[in-house]
Amino acid sequence: MNLTVLEHSSKTQAANQNSSEETNLSLPPLPESPVVRISSSGLLGALSLRELWSFRELLYFLTWRDLKVRYKQTALGAVWVVMQPLLATAVFTFFLGKLARIPSDNIPYPVFAYAGMWAWTFFSNSIASSSNSIVGNAHLITKVYFPRLIIPVGAVVARFIDFAITSSVLVVLMIYFGVAPTWNILMLPVLIGLLTLLAFSIGVLLSSFNVKYRDVGALLPVVLQLWTFASPILYPLSLVPDKWRWIYILNPVVGIVENLRASLFGGELNLFALSVSTAITIILFLISIPVFQRMEQGFADVI
Repeated sequence: MNLTVLEHSSKTQAANQNSSEETNLSLPPLPESPVVRISSSGLLGALSLRELWSFRELLYFLTWRDLKVRYKQTALGAVWVVMQPLLATAVFTFFLGKLARIPSDNIPYPVFAYAGMWAWTFFSNSIASSSNSIVGNAHLITKVYFPRLIIPVGAVVARFIDFAITSSVLVVLMIYFGVAPTWNILMLPVLIGLLTLLAFSIGVLLSSFNVKYRDVGALLPVVLQLWTFASPILYPLSLVPDKWRWIYILNPVVGIVENLRASLFGGELNLFALSVSTAITIILFLISIPVFQRMEQGFADVI
């Protein structure tokens, strides 16, 4: 009886072993690289408008979260958005407008300076926020897939809301100092869109490099501070000598800010400077998207 049971058990084990060997022989070898790679697609690589639109709720959440975190537990709330360019304008009006007598192209210096600070504050804050956005959302990137481009887009959109709020102060200043707009005001949406695209392009480019090289985050505040004085924010383009002006115009902010003032205050549009700024902005945009796409594949591993 025991001999029969042992014989039956050995036959069963032999049968199971043969079945296991047949199963192993029937399985194909594992590939060296993944068969399926989850990645974004689109006409410009990472820029897929359809994919971004499908994640629009996430974009809304990231934008709203950024605004809530920034003004959480503050007594003045969104008033701080207005205070930053307004206080800077007051300081520069006293030292540069009153003491140094910096020219302002026949425009009251407070309005002249605030228009520059209004545009520059949005531009610099958008670059600073978007360049640190990928590193700041590492917990999301390592857990679930979504178009990574949404993160810097959300950072710029949040800053654009601040930009819209601060524009109310500019309207009040223009009314107070009697500065009336002209038909040039029709160029204002184009210039604001160009400034937004420039900030977005630079922010996307820096955000991808900031993941691997954290020196970007440390160096950026210094660069933005120096960039402020290398742009016609607190002084007009006419103050720059003619022999250096063609080099100065290579700064893409120059053509945008100078024409933004012209559109607000009825001055003459500098189409040459605007064309240079437009060309540089488009080039930066076309470079930033493919670079971001190539580097985003390793975000989860490096971050």
